[in-house]
Amino acid sequence: MQRLLSTALIHRGQQQLLNLFLSGQCPLCQRSTPRLLCPSCDRQVQQCQSTTAIDLSQPGLAVVSWGHYENGLRQAIGRLKYSGNTDIAQYLGTELGQTWLDQRRRLRPSSRPIAIVPIPLHPTKLQQRGFNQADLLARWFCRLTQLPLYRYGLARVQATQAQHSLGRTARQQNLAQAFAVDPDQVKALQHKTVWLLDDIFTTGATAQSAAQTLRRSGLSVGGICTVARAQAWATVSGQPAQPGSHP
Repeated sequence: MQRLLSTALIHRGQQQLLNLFLSGQCPLCQRSTPRLLCPSCDRQVQQCQSTTAIDLSQPGLAVVSWGHYENGLRQAIGRLKYSGNTDIAQYLGTELGQTWLDQRRRLRPSSRPIAIVPIPLHPTKLQQRGFNQADLLARWFCRLTQLPLYRYGLARVQATQAQHSLGRTARQQNLAQAFAVDPDQVKALQHKTVWLLDDIFTTGATAQSAAQTLRRSGLSVGGICTVARAQAWATVSGQPAQPGSHP
């Protein structure tokens, strides 16, 4: 009996050491955790998930969003973009991918195969940041959904002012000539329906500008998938969602 107890204690001690070795720091609170996010921060992010994933109120553009841009989700996106915690892209991109799988039957059907195109950064911003968060999110999104990713389907050819500092009209003007499509990408995408992908949807100015650029090249655009939505949106039935409504 004593030998069994000693063996159990040794095993538990070894497991504790292993857990300590495998643990990292939660990127949101810096607490030690064996997973990407600690249980507390994971719960805070999950509380931002919306019960209404689809918005069909945007002209010619369906919007699929995982959650509300607030609290834990806002912090997670901020740490991804501005602190270089790129592992967060796996967490958020996978959550968005699962939302797509859950909601795709409720979207307007298309006979064409779907292609995912991330919203690009201007080369100057890309060099400064070192990565495009939309591209990272799209990789994990596509890994789960098995949809093809066209990383260079769009190019950002004009550096623009930060959108968060502008009103709706100024945002549209700011992005009027921001994007371009490479002719080689037109050939690759011409028989597909493009779905854009980005981290945050605010007024829709970025998405609409990108969609217009693709359509001017003769391409079909179905909508945009985003991790977060910065304001309440309409349901599939057209009824407005309540701000801050969570599961």
